[in-house]
Amino acid sequence: MITSITAARQRVLALLGGISMYRLVLFSLLALAVMALVLSAVGIIVSPTPLEIVASFAVLAVVISAVDAAAQRVLRLPWRIESSLVTALILLFVLRPGIEPLALLGLAIAGAVASLSKYLIAWRGRHILNPAAFGAAVVSILGSFGAFEWLGTSSSWWVGTPSLFIPVLILGLAVLWRTEKVRVVAVFLLVAVAVSILRQAVQAQEFDIAFDLGTALSFALLQSPFLFLGAFMLSEPLTLPPRRWQQFSVAALVGVLAGWPIAIGGLFTLGQERALLIGNLLAFAFALRGSVRLVLEKRQFITPTAQELTFRAKGTVRFLPGQYLELDVPHHRPDARGTRREFSIVSAPADLPTLRIAYKNGDQKHPSSFKRALAAAEPGATLAVTGTWGDFLLPRSEAPVLLVAAGIGVTPFVSQLRQLQATGQRRDVVLVYVASDSSELAFRDELSATGARVVVFTRDEPADLPTQWTWAQGSRLDADALERHVPDLAERHSFISGPPRLIADLAPALQKARSLTTDAFAGY
Repeated sequence: MITSITAARQRVLALLGGISMYRLVLFSLLALAVMALVLSAVGIIVSPTPLEIVASFAVLAVVISAVDAAAQRVLRLPWRIESSLVTALILLFVLRPGIEPLALLGLAIAGAVASLSKYLIAWRGRHILNPAAFGAAVVSILGSFGAFEWLGTSSSWWVGTPSLFIPVLILGLAVLWRTEKVRVVAVFLLVAVAVSILRQAVQAQEFDIAFDLGTALSFALLQSPFLFLGAFMLSEPLTLPPRRWQQFSVAALVGVLAGWPIAIGGLFTLGQERALLIGNLLAFAFALRGSVRLVLEKRQFITPTAQELTFRAKGTVRFLPGQYLELDVPHHRPDARGTRREFSIVSAPADLPTLRIAYKNGDQKHPSSFKRALAAAEPGATLAVTGTWGDFLLPRSEAPVLLVAAGIGVTPFVSQLRQLQATGQRRDVVLVYVASDSSELAFRDELSATGARVVVFTRDEPADLPTQWTWAQGSRLDADALERHVPDLAERHSFISGPPRLIADLAPALQKARSLTTDAFAGY
């Protein structure tokens, strides 16, 4: 059952992998805005009106784009229109739209504050707080004070309406599936809905009114912004900590504060966007991490279709063996997949400040704009790492493990095995290495030096295999072949790394393993 779910999840991820996370968020929000505009035009959504939606978005988009462009020019950073439009669209759904001059002024102030927070409230090049949440919180809190009552807007979260629930659910699920944050946001939703129902029950008892669980549940799900907040704001990778347990902690905290807003001085509450900001601070406390510069030292082909890039880190970079980094390669006219990609780290933490990544060339006839820009980078070029993430880590216990690598998916395992070797740790490890042919087996010398037992699945027989390596006689990796070469499979924690479609094909073969952890990448 678990492996079937894993296979289905990886197939969907492969489908969504054709577009960058940032563009997917932008297109999803644009689609949601168009749906809201249509529903407003036909009268299903009474407020805001179509004119208020269009006018409010225009003001937010112009102001945020202008501030972003100016700030990024001063800081000599590439201007990313996608980031500006995403912030504008989120604020459109969070704030109260309007067409009155003071309402538009309030929207403009919120947009400017949101944009400036990316650069002023930052740590080593990374913003600490969700920009849209911060902009909305500032104008809402200021509007609570007498001196600023003229502000014509505040948080309304009008997106939390039954007519938009299904669109938010579908589009939000696509985003979460692409970012692999479904479980994190599910924790947030469970906590927020449960706390909201508890709050309604307490209030019903306090005011001596009837309490109906079905009505309370319907209100928490269909008439609250929880789903939008989780899918499009809480899930932002740049304001989440790197480890999953830390992300669950942040999600639970935000869920409690959003489900039961705490009143502050009778003026405003710690609800919704302010709950998210408090969660951002917890995430920042978990990991004081920032953008790290990498200087390219060399590139080399490690197989006929795969390259390895060797960098020297400028600044402090921390990662655990098996984690991945996000590499930013700014370039002109980026395609729909944007300027950032995720790469598993080949080198071990013990190798720092040297850091290595590897990637497959892929489609040479129609390469992505990112791959063209990365291929054009010469030694001496400086690129930015926006962070390291992931829980694709070997268990702390000394239980035996099985590593299944599909093609260039061997990279995190090289890091893990090299770190074991560097620290003198001994573990019972079997690596099953699947490649299209023997020429595509990368890192042979490094893997051989670790002493791990390796079973190779290739069509042709590799020449000069190390003594601890075994060729699977050209057989295809399936459940029978896996059990034949790894008879103690049921005793091993299994890890599989490779393209989503291949992981989906191989997952059923691992159903007898003690546990299954996957690491997928959708191409570059």
